[in-house]
Amino acid sequence: MFTGLIKEIAKVREFSGDRLALEAKYRPNIGDSIAVNGACLSVTKLFGGGFEVELSEETQRVVATENYRHKVHIEPALKVGDRLEGHIVQGHIDAIGKITKIEKKAGSTDFYIQVPKEKIKLIAPKGSIAVDGVSLTVNEVYDESFRLTLIPITLKNTLFGTYKAGRRVNIETDMFARYLYHMFNKDKNPTWEEIEKIQALF
Repeated sequence: MFTGLIKEIAKVREFSGDRLALEAKYRPNIGDSIAVNGACLSVTKLFGGGFEVELSEETQRVVATENYRHKVHIEPALKVGDRLEGHIVQGHIDAIGKITKIEKKAGSTDFYIQVPKEKIKLIAPKGSIAVDGVSLTVNEVYDESFRLTLIPITLKNTLFGTYKAGRRVNIETDMFARYLYHMFNKDKNPTWEEIEKIQALF
């Protein structure tokens, strides 16, 4: 699991489709899980100044692989005892969104992101969402899109300051929203066992 708080902005050394080599200060171990632009990937190789992760066919299918070049967000998985900030992120990408509009204001910047219509039901106003691995709060939700408001420190410490309209981004909706929708969107009522599983997550 992750928090959606970016550890570092890494530089892409090479991307071949199923292998991604990154230059970073962070030093993982072989087999460690690390989120790259929000997608949970496994470290398969270490080299001087960085490491390599592997992308399965499924991962290649569901993430915006065109963004695995130049620079990317990275976050190592949580360890037992780590302080939980941001929100609970699994590193499982639900959809690819598209930035449709960016509006700069006096002390913040609004990002409007379009997502597949079937995913809107999992996005709530003032709820949490991870975009390219960054934990953010949703301000407004529309029929097929939502609005985020980013403050200057977020733009400075992430790659969002370089994003432009038209860019595709990895989206992970709130884990609890997914579980609850799955439970209560059935023809039958949830069992006590299912309810206890949800309660155990809190």
